[in-house]
Amino acid sequence: MSSPSTTADDILACARTLIIAGGYNGFSYADIAEVVGIRKPSIHHHFPTKADLVRTLVSRYREEAVAGIAYLEEQTSDPLEQLRRYTGYWAACIRDASAPFCVCALLASELPVLPVEVVLEVRAHFRMISAWLTSVLERGQQVGRLALTDTPRIEAEAFMATVHGAMLSARAYDDPEVFAAVTAPLIDRLCNRQ
Repeated sequence: MSSPSTTADDILACARTLIIAGGYNGFSYADIAEVVGIRKPSIHHHFPTKADLVRTLVSRYREEAVAGIAYLEEQTSDPLEQLRRYTGYWAACIRDASAPFCVCALLASELPVLPVEVVLEVRAHFRMISAWLTSVLERGQQVGRLALTDTPRIEAEAFMATVHGAMLSARAYDDPEVFAAVTAPLIDRLCNRQ
């Protein structure tokens, strides 16, 4: 049973939607106030600055990702299946428009203009995903499920970049199927067919 959402949760959910739609500079507290149905001073009460709001949002986003990865790891120990489920999660999110783009990938494209506290959170998210992918690829190589052409770390970075690029392509073409068309060959290439 989930707990009821608070005003702060509603503000964060709205900010997340607005960031996915238009990036860090694509929304203001006035936009959030209108959507959530509160006044701007109420937003400032919870998040004194936009940087505080987005830093909190990215920190929670990373916590959600950690929980999602833990759940995925509980569901299957097979590294190849973990990669399939990871990309499958994003394919479903893009298809049903529930989370059509990774918030951190979008914010990463804006790093030069973001406040430092947001930059640190975005980088921490990328490091966490990279470390997890590296461990999946290492395990997959050790048990003979995955065939790597480079080190697990380099392969993890390439995998992450391909997934984020596939999100961008799906958005550019306004076609959710583009994501799977890009990521399926990536997993196929990693699959050890011996």
